[in-house]
Amino acid sequence: MAKQKKAPRPKAQTPKGFRDYFGPEVTERAEMLNTIAGVYHQYGFDALESSGVETVEALGKFLPDVDRPNEGVFAWQDEDDSWMALRYDLTAPLARVYAQHRNDLPLPYRRYAMGPVWRNEKPGPGRYRQFYQCDADTVGAGSVAADAEICAMLADTLEKVGIPRGDYLIRVNNRKVLNGVLECMGLDDDSQRDAVLRTIDKFDKVGEAGVRELLGKGRLDASGAYIDGVGLSDEQAEPVVAFLTSGRLEAAETLANLRAAIGASKVGEEGVSELEQIAKLLAAQGYGPDRIIIDPSVVRGLGYYTGPVFEAELTFEILDEKGRKRQFGSVAGGGRYDDLVKRFTGQAVPATGVSIGVDRLLAALREKGRIGGSVEGPVVVTVMDRDRMGDYQAMVAELRQAGLRAEVYLGNPKNFGNQLKYADKRQSPVAVIEGGDEKDRGVVQIKDLILGAKLAEDASLEEWKDHPSQYEVPRDQLVAKVQEILDLHK
Repeated sequence: MAKQKKAPRPKAQTPKGFRDYFGPEVTERAEMLNTIAGVYHQYGFDALESSGVETVEALGKFLPDVDRPNEGVFAWQDEDDSWMALRYDLTAPLARVYAQHRNDLPLPYRRYAMGPVWRNEKPGPGRYRQFYQCDADTVGAGSVAADAEICAMLADTLEKVGIPRGDYLIRVNNRKVLNGVLECMGLDDDSQRDAVLRTIDKFDKVGEAGVRELLGKGRLDASGAYIDGVGLSDEQAEPVVAFLTSGRLEAAETLANLRAAIGASKVGEEGVSELEQIAKLLAAQGYGPDRIIIDPSVVRGLGYYTGPVFEAELTFEILDEKGRKRQFGSVAGGGRYDDLVKRFTGQAVPATGVSIGVDRLLAALREKGRIGGSVEGPVVVTVMDRDRMGDYQAMVAELRQAGLRAEVYLGNPKNFGNQLKYADKRQSPVAVIEGGDEKDRGVVQIKDLILGAKLAEDASLEEWKDHPSQYEVPRDQLVAKVQEILDLHK
């Protein structure tokens, strides 16, 4: 009889495009989400936690190049042949929730939501298929006061999490203004209009001269490849160039330039008027051009947004993988999307909101050194006699009741050196030691591991020469002495 082959062991590796997050990263994210939630709550938004799975029909086709249910999203067919998928953002689920529960919800409905989203896209450096978003939206408010409020709240949120004024800028535009510019151009060919929109989206990369070339015959890119242009005449291209270059520091100047760019377009004038209202509302609250500006170069989700759009950009410089200086870039964006709920109800429902890319915001704070320093582990109570585990658990209980993070060493206690190595790996600030002799004398040894590590690096540290790295104290002073050591290092 042939010997049956053993099944191969599975490879211990994360799936492509995904990653694992360990203690400090999870803690930093949780703290950030809690801070953001605090700002959203202060502005009157209520929390919503919707399902991570939606029907493909409910999600719609708002991701690019989605021709099949399982492209762009992670989808599967249920036993009743219906298609379901992991949510790719937090906005599409909001539209479904509002349409489903609208008779029980206040109008306007103001909600915030936080959690992971999944996109079945090609992963790349820093680009993962699962990431966190943090959204706030107002459904049922047609006034641009709702858009202005989102912008103000976004500015407050960035400052609250640790991005100071001067290191960020929130840029605001309006899709209606862009529609007015396209109307002025008199383009009837949809493919040409789409090509113009794609060119506008490249303004930040290629600048005014590059846009003129791409709207005309074409241009050579950085690699030397020739990119065909849209084929417009200089006269046809002029409204687009005027639109993109109309931004000024003062809102009044920008708005005057935009009015010139849209000509007689009614929809364009509506968009400029909305931007004017937003600028006035923000100025009344004290949000000046050092925090929020009108910027015509902002182009977001052209097929998705219907009115004002906004983007939060971090303006400080970082070094890329090749050592070149560049700005950190966008960490949040949003706008008005008045047609999303209509898919479910058949009736137009105004809505506006913002989404913060939590992972990018965390990366920005790490880049600036505002998070990601040393993480303090728990106080470790070592085990000298496994038959006295109750005594050690009593110590830990006292430390925890005092609000301190603590644990008993639960590995093999035979080698005491391994216990201290474990404490070092856990980045523990203090180790507690009580052998039989200490027990008989009613004392404990408390080892300052932070000072011990510093002295090991440089024994000549003057500031610490009068501080011992290990103390013997009465057993009933355990908690007080541990707290004293922790306070010393803070």
